[in-house]
Amino acid sequence: MSLDVETPEPPELREVDPAEYEDATVVGDTDYRREELEEFLRDGAWDRAWDEWAAHTDVDEDEFAIVRDLEMIRQFDFFWDGFAERVGYHAPGIPEDWKERDLHPVLDSWSTVSSINAGLTELGQIVCDVLKEEYIDWESDYEAPDDLPDFS
Repeated sequence: MSLDVETPEPPELREVDPAEYEDATVVGDTDYRREELEEFLRDGAWDRAWDEWAAHTDVDEDEFAIVRDLEMIRQFDFFWDGFAERVGYHAPGIPEDWKERDLHPVLDSWSTVSSINAGLTELGQIVCDVLKEEYIDWESDYEAPDDLPDFS
């Protein structure tokens, strides 16, 4: 399946501590390098990742209309995790209480919610992979403490 919609603008990355996200874990202090990541996204990483994702996603045009209406793309966050030497991310999602909150007039089933949430998670991972494989050549900024035991 593929999604034939105009590529949205890449998200503007926010200064949020990833520890505040339930779906992201970062160990130790780090420079999240959001400015550099945002520049990579604008310089083509977003378009490249979007094209790859849109070619294979199960999110359909009606579901993407909900994503667009709820401005979910701009809620993505990407950050550098120097300890793990990876790009971490937070993907937006439709909350479990979507019915009670009457979040969107067309949103009417758990399967739609599940499809949107899974699709956005996949998009986030693809963006991370494209950034790491094609744009980032950073070394880890993590330095191990001097008092680690020597097991050799």
